[in-house]
Amino acid sequence: MKFKIYKKFKNARCGYIFLKNGIVKTPAFMPVGTYGFIKSISLNELKEIGSDMILNNALHMYLNCDIKMIESNGGLHNFMKWKKPIITDSGGFQIFSLKKIINIDNKKIIFYNPINGKIVSMDPKKSIYIQYILGSDISMVFDECIYYTLNYDKVYNSMKKSINWSLISKEYFNNINNSNYLFGILQGGVFQNLRDISIKENIKIDFDGYAIGGLSVGEPKEDMYRIIKNTCLQIPENKPRYLMGVGTPIDIINSVYFGIDLFDCVIPTRNARNGYLFTNNGIIRIRNVIYKNNINPLDINCLCYTCKNYSCSYLHYLDKRKESLGLRLNTIHNLYFYENLMSNIRYAIYKNKFENFIKNFYKKFNNINL
Repeated sequence: MKFKIYKKFKNARCGYIFLKNGIVKTPAFMPVGTYGFIKSISLNELKEIGSDMILNNALHMYLNCDIKMIESNGGLHNFMKWKKPIITDSGGFQIFSLKKIINIDNKKIIFYNPINGKIVSMDPKKSIYIQYILGSDISMVFDECIYYTLNYDKVYNSMKKSINWSLISKEYFNNINNSNYLFGILQGGVFQNLRDISIKENIKIDFDGYAIGGLSVGEPKEDMYRIIKNTCLQIPENKPRYLMGVGTPIDIINSVYFGIDLFDCVIPTRNARNGYLFTNNGIIRIRNVIYKNNINPLDINCLCYTCKNYSCSYLHYLDKRKESLGLRLNTIHNLYFYENLMSNIRYAIYKNKFENFIKNFYKKFNNINL
């Protein structure tokens, strides 16, 4: 994988990831299109917002549609009409979030399909094969992701299983794929020595990039930041660093400061559908009655389609009517806010002003209107 860092500010860095379907400017936020679409908006609108790469979930694509049908369409890019990079998550975390596991051993996970109740088996090779058929630019190894626990033995056994699955994933990936890339996933809960083991063993396998998994699953915030900071110091400088499933604006800024390059999270799209809208001065809950007669845009400094054309009053009205147009306009705004945030972060790093940017953002964003 070609990954070029062109500017650093302490541990934060700006760079480019060069992929078959385009270039990703880092640090980057990847909108989540779990089922092969971004809820409420078209991919053309997403392109206009400026997103470089999106995330799809291989497990959910497998459970919800015939992947051979996607293959006959020429892969995910052509199926979705998204000509820019795609990263696919393997589904390890999603299996545990479903809470329908029948059995798990060193070879596979057996669980109930949440759609039809049928028994499904998933293992590292099958996960990599599904991602190969989908044709994503970056695939993820199949891992075991467990929720926050202080049970050391449970975390240790899970971490060891994930390392073994990483080895299997990499070997199988190399046998079937020569054009795309594979990221390893680092586990170990909040135990630093287990994280260190996971990092060391995954680096030996030599992945194209490394993702930090198993965070934002219930652990205290200080533990999350501690793990991110210590992990970034150990991942090779020339490899992209991806923080999985963590995505509040404050968490993104702090994690970039520690050295993270890639993020994904459902927060901007899910919050949009629930009427929580991000602005440079905090969060607006558009369904609150104070916005009924507010003729101003959500954010006078925002250049998104929503803010350039509609008032808070209209967005409040759409939300009250449960109109789908409101979901679309809210989603456009929130994803634009995130893309603009990443652009501003990159610029601040480039200008050696990232610490000032962080201080100013904290001052403004802490003015939250819920």
